[in-house]
Amino acid sequence: MAFQKKTIRDVDVHGKRVLVRCDFNVPLENGVITDDRRIRESLPTIRELLNRGAAVILMSHLGRPEGRDERYSLKPVAVRLGELLGREVRFAPDCVGEEVKAMASALKPGEAMLLENVRFHEEETKNDPEFAQQLASLADLFVNDAFGSAHRAHASTEGVAHYLPAVAGFLMEKEIQYLGRALADPSRPFVAVLGGAKVSDKIQVVENLLPKVDALLIGGGMAFTFLRAKGLTTGRSLLDAESLDFVNSVLVESPDKILLPTDVVVADSVDSETGTEVRVEEIPEDKMGLDIGTATAATFAARIEGASTVIWNGPMGVFEKEPFSKGTKAIAEAMARCQGVTIVGGGDTAAAVEKFGLADKMTHVSTGGGASLEFLEGKALPGVVALQDA
Repeated sequence: MAFQKKTIRDVDVHGKRVLVRCDFNVPLENGVITDDRRIRESLPTIRELLNRGAAVILMSHLGRPEGRDERYSLKPVAVRLGELLGREVRFAPDCVGEEVKAMASALKPGEAMLLENVRFHEEETKNDPEFAQQLASLADLFVNDAFGSAHRAHASTEGVAHYLPAVAGFLMEKEIQYLGRALADPSRPFVAVLGGAKVSDKIQVVENLLPKVDALLIGGGMAFTFLRAKGLTTGRSLLDAESLDFVNSVLVESPDKILLPTDVVVADSVDSETGTEVRVEEIPEDKMGLDIGTATAATFAARIEGASTVIWNGPMGVFEKEPFSKGTKAIAEAMARCQGVTIVGGGDTAAAVEKFGLADKMTHVSTGGGASLEFLEGKALPGVVALQDA
């Protein structure tokens, strides 16, 4: 699938100030970055712009602060980015205002600066035109490389594009190409693996994927709503009762495409130190299902390894807890062994393959949880729509 938007390849950036929206929403613990993958994924775009003589002004959000909150400062990102680039990345005390404007004006070709968290201003999430215009006034050109935020119509993702020529960065292009090709023209067999908690969060994904895939493997908490729809008792497992009618209709329409767990790991609670494997027909009334079982993992793994295209979105259980991590790990390992194209949706699924040390064995690990989900639903992403057409 050809990317239908202009990219930084299509524009002259030499001697220009370029405002780049990145997704530096990285996990922090006590001011220390615990996973810098999103920073590393932005490097090809930033390096290309710097090497071509642009003065690069970077911006991002971090977390969901309510007003200015130093716990969500992007300063650690500026430090880490400087280390990765091997050059200083100046850090602005804010993202708008006279001091920031002066810093941006003083920036020379081949130099980079990072603005403070755009979400320190409530105008960001409101897509306030005046705030977007203030951001745009810092530069001559806008590059959106933040796929993880492309589903949000915010000032720094969509608003700025109304005031500056706007093109995509390499990461944005890569994300859309991989996900787009998988949906539009997949090599077959095409298998999708869906997990996570609630069916209601994935209804549109199921509706969009079912006609396209050869098999849809359902795990995680959402599997128990499917099992209940088939008339099984599921004990104290997660149940999305409002989605039962939808699940029933899907099971009637596509019974041959949908694979459900045949065994699960149950326990008293997510804090239990051990779990017990049972067949899905034998889930005790007082237990909750917290992972797929060994037999299910083997069945799912066989389908994944035999596929030419696999998309995976959502863990198979509470993988953060050791007793309930085996199912998710088995799927990650099967994806790693698969010889076809393997695409991992962002968010928890990306965190899982990182945890198991298998991220580099995947064809593509998306940086966007919500964005990849909306893309899989077939929705247009505001941050992409706003860019100039190729």
